[in-house]
Amino acid sequence: MNDSKLLLPTDWRDFFALTKPRVMSLVIFTGLCGLLAAPATIHPVLGFTAILCIAIAAGGAAALNQWWEADIDAGMKRTAGRPLPAGRMDRESARDFGVALSAGAVLLMGLAVNWLSAAILALSVVYYAWFYTVWLKPRTPQNIVIGGGAGAFPPMIGWIAATGHISLMPVLLFLIIFMWTPPHFWALALFVQTDYAKVGIPMLPVVAGERTTRRHILAYAALLLPLTLVPWAIGGAGRIYGVAALLLGIAFLALATQVGLRQSGEDDPMRPEKRLFGFSILYLFVLFAALVADHWASIEGWQP
Repeated sequence: MNDSKLLLPTDWRDFFALTKPRVMSLVIFTGLCGLLAAPATIHPVLGFTAILCIAIAAGGAAALNQWWEADIDAGMKRTAGRPLPAGRMDRESARDFGVALSAGAVLLMGLAVNWLSAAILALSVVYYAWFYTVWLKPRTPQNIVIGGGAGAFPPMIGWIAATGHISLMPVLLFLIIFMWTPPHFWALALFVQTDYAKVGIPMLPVVAGERTTRRHILAYAALLLPLTLVPWAIGGAGRIYGVAALLLGIAFLALATQVGLRQSGEDDPMRPEKRLFGFSILYLFVLFAALVADHWASIEGWQP
């Protein structure tokens, strides 16, 4: 009986699912890269603590997002199996879990690492859980553009955790992810737009149509390429990063061009949108890995 199933205690895996672990992996990685690429040393225990706090806070923000959007998630095929819409958890538990994770992570970051990184960590939680989830997402088709800042904070936080101050490089890392987010997410939105339309979320493909969305994807990809080269141009990163950014950016722009020029209704089982979405994740991982490799190469004295 379904009723008896609902009376069972919530499984720990449901709490873990609330943290959006696949999304968290990218958050952890970019935060770690920011910490490792910073021109400062940090004790390994404190470094681990900083990354742990970033991960926990991201999980808390994700739980708060799902608490607020439980009804929306229930109406979308892609999210209907999450713990809240599937009826495996009550909303109050998700809310309390999210608050506890977020507050605990910020407090630990401040006490163990430094209060500047803790303040920006708190800002990232509020940005995603309230500014994006509650205010932006249901109101404007530019939600993912402005809301992209939520996922752009981790490398900045990691950098500041190591150095204790803000400089141009962590701001550039923030801007790179900020500019990467719209083409990444709109590529996904193009092939799940019926879900968003069904629940009344004004994603760009729903409000402005596929053609406009594809043009926006191409425009952001074109802007992203020169932006990723700025750290190399100003001397904040070396040749390893610069070459990687150039090659990755050309590949990203090529895929975005396929999406931008694609006509609605074309029969293509391997839709360019799906290829771009998949590559965009690999793109960010490799770009930030190249940043770290470049930094450590310069330390070891074998930078080409």
